[in-house]
Amino acid sequence: MLAGLSAALGAGLLWGLVFLTPLLLADYPPFMLAIGRYLAFGVLALGLAWFDRAALARLTRADWIEAVKLALVGNLVYYATLASAIQLAGGPVPTLIIGTLPVVIAITANLLDRHHGGGEDSAPWIRLAAPLSLILGGLFAVHSASAHALPADASADYLLGIGFGLCALACWTWYPIRNSRWLRARGAGLSRAWATAQGLATLPVAIVAGIGYWLWDTRLAPGGAGFAWPLGPRPEAFVGMCILLGLAASWLGTLLWNRASHLLPAALVGQLIVFETLAALLYAFLWYGRWPGMAESAGIALLIAGVLGGVRVFRPGAARPAVDGTA
Repeated sequence: MLAGLSAALGAGLLWGLVFLTPLLLADYPPFMLAIGRYLAFGVLALGLAWFDRAALARLTRADWIEAVKLALVGNLVYYATLASAIQLAGGPVPTLIIGTLPVVIAITANLLDRHHGGGEDSAPWIRLAAPLSLILGGLFAVHSASAHALPADASADYLLGIGFGLCALACWTWYPIRNSRWLRARGAGLSRAWATAQGLATLPVAIVAGIGYWLWDTRLAPGGAGFAWPLGPRPEAFVGMCILLGLAASWLGTLLWNRASHLLPAALVGQLIVFETLAALLYAFLWYGRWPGMAESAGIALLIAGVLGGVRVFRPGAARPAVDGTA
């Protein structure tokens, strides 16, 4: 279990870097940052594929189709719907929606595990209630420090933004559970090759998305091009961040997450996504040069307590429910 927890922590620390990018490159549109990241991920995967060529050669047609599905839903569709939610509804509410991921994933994974026979992957609901409540309370405490009051009149754009936020939540609820089940069904030793396969699957989709965005920005957007093509106003910084995110956050982060998904139950892995939230908070506080406030400190403490409680529920030797019982 320690190896799986360490892998999930490493993935969270790397994924937290993604939240720094809009601060470092504030003069770049978010969609362009996403395209650059996944183009870099795909190109790097082409080079890394040589080292995993034997494992990649063993992947079946069904495996590659699965890789495309995971890359499309977990990467591009997720980011597109999240960006749309922020544009239409503002930042705080979509952030709160996505912040519930650890709880939603854990509940969904536990429901599926119990429906398919339970065993070591499921846990009694009564034992999950406390850690999930702590995580949920911690997320709301952290985000309450920057969240604004909801608008008095919920406009059509605002409601549509909420819908996009829920779509993004659904995408990243489906992705880790589906990814975990695929890896655990195929045995050990595929974490690195599967991360590379997802990068290879992402590349053509990112290329098409990039061409589409270029056509829209230069040919269809009112007022002409809004972006200084091809690399923007600070090309060195943009390329450097894309390479860093493509290698560290996308490939290595995915590799570590695959390792954790193989070693740990999906319901526990879902809770460990909170490491990404904690890492993003750490980097944000370092960037702004300040300590967390009272509400933020309380939220962080609740998050850590919830993760520790979740680990305790799934530790080896912990009591498990009967497969046909109810909690």
